[in-house]
Amino acid sequence: NLVVNAADAMPAGGTLTIEAEDVELDEAYAAAHPSVQPGPHVMLAISDTGIGMDEPTRQRIFEPFFTTKAPGKGTGLGLATVYGIVKQSAGSIWVYSELGRGTTFKIYLPRVDEAVDARQPTLAGGVVKGTETILVVEDEEGLRHVAEGMLRWAGYTVLTASNGGEALLWLERHDGPVHMMLTDVVMPGIGGRELAARMAEARPDIKVLYMSGYTDDAMLRHGVVDSTVHFIAKPYSIQELTRKVREVLNAPAPPATPAVPDPAR
Repeated sequence: NLVVNAADAMPAGGTLTIEAEDVELDEAYAAAHPSVQPGPHVMLAISDTGIGMDEPTRQRIFEPFFTTKAPGKGTGLGLATVYGIVKQSAGSIWVYSELGRGTTFKIYLPRVDEAVDARQPTLAGGVVKGTETILVVEDEEGLRHVAEGMLRWAGYTVLTASNGGEALLWLERHDGPVHMMLTDVVMPGIGGRELAARMAEARPDIKVLYMSGYTDDAMLRHGVVDSTVHFIAKPYSIQELTRKVREVLNAPAPPATPAVPDPAR
C-alpha cells in the first residue's frame, strides 16, 4: 500500500526508495515520540519524490476512508490498514512530507532475536492466522486489495475475483482446494447469494462468508440474513475479518444452498 501510494504521488515519474536497517532507538528519541519504546528496532522506509502533502492532509492520512484521490480511485483504507498492521505489531510509523518535494514513511518494528513459536495461534493484536485457501470476490478494486492484503498477512492463500463470473472460472481452473469464499453480496451480474448457490453445486464443501456495507434491511431483501448465514459488515478491521474467517472455517460443513435467482440481477 505504501508503494502504491508513492507511485500515485509521482504521476510524471520520479524516484522510489525502499530502505531497511537495524536501528537502536534511545531514551531521547522515545521521549520525543511518546508511542515509541526505546531499544533495538528494524526500520523500514518508503520514500518518493512526488507531490508531497500539506500539514492538514498529513494530519489525516491514517483516518479510515480519508482519501485525496478522485472519486472511484481510492477507498481511503490503504494507509489505515498500514497503520493497523504496524500498531498490531507493536511498532510505530512516522510521516515526513513537503509539498513539491516528496514524502517518506518510516516504520519502526521492535527487533526480536528469539525464534518464532510456530505454534502460536494468533498474531499480535488479536489477528487470527490460518493456512487455508480463500477466494475473495469483490467488485471494488480497492476493497478487494485490502481484504486480500489482510488475509495474506494472516497466512492464508488468497485467490481474487472482481465478479461472480471470474469466481466461477477460478473453480474450473484451480486444481487445489478452496476452503472458503468471502464474497460481496451486491455485485453486477451474479450477486453473492446466487454465486454461493452455484459454488455449492460444484464444490459442496466450500464455506461462504458474505460481506456488505448495506443495512440489514437491504441484506434481508437480498436473501442473505438468516440464522444459517455467516456475515461481516463493511468496513471491518483486520481483527474482525480474521476472527470471522476463522469462525467460518471452523464451523460445520454448510447445508446445501438452493439455487434461487439473485434479486440483484
